[in-house]
Amino acid sequence: MFCRWAGIIALVVVVGGCAGGVRYPVTVSGDQVDVYHGVRVADPYRWLEDDVRESAEVRDWVARQNEVARGYLDGIAERGRIRDRLSEIWDFEKFTNPVARGGRYFYRHNSGLQDQYVVLMQEGLEGEARMIVDPNTWSVDGSVALAGYVVSPDGRYLAMLVQESGSDWRAAQVFDIQRGELLTERLEWLKFTGLSWAGDSSGFYYSRYPAPEQSEQFQATNQNHAVYFHRLGDTQSTDRLVHSDASNPERLHSAIVTDDGRYLVVRTATGSARRHQVVYYDLKSAPDNPIILVPDLTNDYTFVGSTAKELYFRTDLHAPKGRLVAFDATRAPSAREVVGEEHDVLEGASVVGNRLVTVYLKDARSVVRIYQTDGTLAGEVALPGLGSVYGFDGSAESTETFFTYHSFNTPPTVNRLDVSTGTISVFKEPKVLMNPEDYAVRQVFYTSRDGTRVPMFIAHRKDVKPGKNTPTLLYGYGGFNISMTPGYSVTRVAWMDMGGVYAVANLRGGGEYGEAWHQAGSRLNKQNVFDDFIAAAEYLIHNDYTSAPKLAITGGSNGGLLVGAVTNQRPDLFGSALPDVGVMDMLRYHHFTAGRFWVDDYGSSDNADEFAALYAYSPYHNIVRKKYPAVLVTTADTDDRVVPGHSFKYAAALQQAQAGSEPVLIRIESKAGHGSGVPTNKVIDAYADRWAFLVRNLDFEPR
Repeated sequence: MFCRWAGIIALVVVVGGCAGGVRYPVTVSGDQVDVYHGVRVADPYRWLEDDVRESAEVRDWVARQNEVARGYLDGIAERGRIRDRLSEIWDFEKFTNPVARGGRYFYRHNSGLQDQYVVLMQEGLEGEARMIVDPNTWSVDGSVALAGYVVSPDGRYLAMLVQESGSDWRAAQVFDIQRGELLTERLEWLKFTGLSWAGDSSGFYYSRYPAPEQSEQFQATNQNHAVYFHRLGDTQSTDRLVHSDASNPERLHSAIVTDDGRYLVVRTATGSARRHQVVYYDLKSAPDNPIILVPDLTNDYTFVGSTAKELYFRTDLHAPKGRLVAFDATRAPSAREVVGEEHDVLEGASVVGNRLVTVYLKDARSVVRIYQTDGTLAGEVALPGLGSVYGFDGSAESTETFFTYHSFNTPPTVNRLDVSTGTISVFKEPKVLMNPEDYAVRQVFYTSRDGTRVPMFIAHRKDVKPGKNTPTLLYGYGGFNISMTPGYSVTRVAWMDMGGVYAVANLRGGGEYGEAWHQAGSRLNKQNVFDDFIAAAEYLIHNDYTSAPKLAITGGSNGGLLVGAVTNQRPDLFGSALPDVGVMDMLRYHHFTAGRFWVDDYGSSDNADEFAALYAYSPYHNIVRKKYPAVLVTTADTDDRVVPGHSFKYAAALQQAQAGSEPVLIRIESKAGHGSGVPTNKVIDAYADRWAFLVRNLDFEPR
């Protein structure tokens, strides 16, 4: 195919080109240069940072890129069969852990292919469920989602967080369960918040920002987060300001009411790092006077529950792997240690039936232990295998709690646990079109560049014998103290059914081995994350799971950054790369929306030493003309977490620099954000495109 590069026109370069039979749209390249600590850094695609809602030029670029990507992806013969298979195995009932209120159980449910989960309510454990809220009726295209809900203590009201087009902004509304109708009040500009009811069900606490200017709603950084109380029936303008910090407008505040309704616990943070200041309000005797529990933002203090007198927290103070402490709320604040640091990482805990249910990570898999409130070990919850759990919400007054267990080959099953007896029973179990016994799941350990031992999970069908021609997909994240544990996914099952191997590497930067593991992959140590991922790929190749032409890598958000950086550093090691909603410009990320909260993990270009480290691996800034593997960049036009300009600039630069014949495409979803609230049909379409792209570029025929 004929390809043409346009020349320089009035200090503006217009670039276009083609690779592998794909003709890319021309992209205007400007002459923007920034100076960081004496270093001149070019940013030729700065104009692609403009909000797609505000810029006709960016909208046109998005439309032309989507047209090219759509033509390529729709031309892959296997895509239709892949989508049909995804739809087929996606079509099973899905349930979330229930919440008990007054003998009733509330939970979310999806009948199979519904775009959004509905809320069901049933009387007792065996009662017939009935639907009380259906978000599928809120929009024609499924783009309006229920982002969360909380049932009032008396079981009458449902306070809901509503999300539109995947944005981080939320609105709050209240549904009257008894009358079966939506109340008239609607609260706007909520972000990074939960909802927590007052003990008498008169209203709830929430966090929000001041209303932004229209042009700044989806890109500008937000300041002056604050906690408010909304009384049912009132307008938002009369909501009472409860907690704020005008002298530190960049801080985040979250509030939760204890189960007995007596105390309001408020945690303050500066960003993504788990460092908290904690105060509480005695809602009975001194509702306007904050009592300081933790004055400094130096350690993690995650509230996990309460008894009549004590407030329990997970902390890493003097315990990098975590421990549990309790504060006596009736005295001058001082903490007692309840459960000390152990060899495994304390991931979370809750207070149920005056016992402590703790979830630990043992080599990145879940282990559940129950303790008495004096710290005595009461037992361990038997789990079915190598998997993950979440849930265990409850109260000190009830011994009942629910949790979900799942793994690569086991769909999410909701279980009921009685902490007084240790009895486990199934509450809801999905019926799926797969047999867990048909899949092999194993954990291996490999050595990274500096000698660090790193775990990795590997899963595939048992009737697939891995070898150098086996298509393999390697996933990674490596950041923000977030652990990658074994989990069920329809898309992963579909990949394995196609004959592929699926691998998850537990990179430094995550929380798999505690705070030291996290810090070893943060700030000036971020290159360790990329080294760990490269070593994982080399392990898979050297141990004959696959070969470089058959190996693909994928990751989203911070994982998209990972994929972008590693693709630059070792393009020879992969046949394809799928960076999703990635942080690609590491010099300017903190200028947009939530970006400033990530400085704790990444560092900032405002700091000379951190600038040097960021500039050395920033995906956008380290693209040079050479042969890259096939790349499919994915993002969404309404992502206001990692703004799409990151992916736009990265894709434009990579298209211009590709010296090989492999395609570089960008797929831009409309009316979708960073991942949450996306309708089922859009998710299926997105993964049909991803897997079809791999079929063509890893050159294999799906089984």
